Amino acid sequence: MITRRTFLTSGLSAVGLASLTPLVSACSSSSSPASTAEQWQIVQRFPQIQVPGRIRLPISLADQSGLLSGEDLPTTLSASLVNAETGSVVVENLSANRHDAGMSIPYWPFRLDVAEIGIYSLVVDGGPVDGAGVQVVDPSTIGVPLIGAPLPPFDTPTFDDARGVDPICTRTPEPCPFHDVTLTSALASGLPVVYLIGTPAHCSTGSCAPALDGLLALKDDLVGRYTVVHAEVYTDDTATTVAPAVSNYAMTYEPALFITDANGTIVERLDAVFDEVELRELLLS
Repeated sequence: MITRRTFLTSGLSAVGLASLTPLVSACSSSSSPASTAEQWQIVQRFPQIQVPGRIRLPISLADQSGLLSGEDLPTTLSASLVNAETGSVVVENLSANRHDAGMSIPYWPFRLDVAEIGIYSLVVDGGPVDGAGVQVVDPSTIGVPLIGAPLPPFDTPTFDDARGVDPICTRTPEPCPFHDVTLTSALASGLPVVYLIGTPAHCSTGSCAPALDGLLALKDDLVGRYTVVHAEVYTDDTATTVAPAVSNYAMTYEPALFITDANGTIVERLDAVFDEVELRELLLS
């Protein structure tokens, strides 16, 4: 049980815990807490691009040394969503299980329905009364493709045509196999599509590498069910210029994973942090 005294502050973004590139808001390195540390923080692992409807709010825990890991962290967290202006509870009895397959930093993804635009707080039971800030905005202000909309086709780099991106996959020691066809071709395949934008080499301790590894672990089970495509975030190993796959979707964070139906309509989007367990639940259950 997390008691109120174990929290220091609320709503800290993962960006605040490490020196990051301006693009990446989910990938931060861990720092082991001191054995005497008794103050924890809520860390937002979600980008502030939420719109009315079903939203996903993954969080992690930290102390003054950085993001926390270890078996002594809770298996489940409970929370409520509160209107930040009125203080009224909008959604109560929320629950999120711990996820950390293939990653050193666990996260807890809360899922809930929010009907109206506004400023909210995700208040974790036993945590700070202010909670973690959540902004739900007008969908017309968001450039990232939204659930319920068609996934825009895009000629992503392939092994046959890198389209100016080198390397087309920064996974080591070998690139992943999800670069055989472009996203445009995948969307025309007649199968649902899984499209991952992320850079494992430049986010290896955060969430991009575990996200790609999670897809690779499911690769055989996805054959015949989905066409899987991966696109890198940067044009080269200097990690200074974002690739067209990023600018084309107005991405300001990574990784992001889009899941479509057979018609190319987005049915799910995972932002910032996700593991093999969550992928399996969404893709194969």
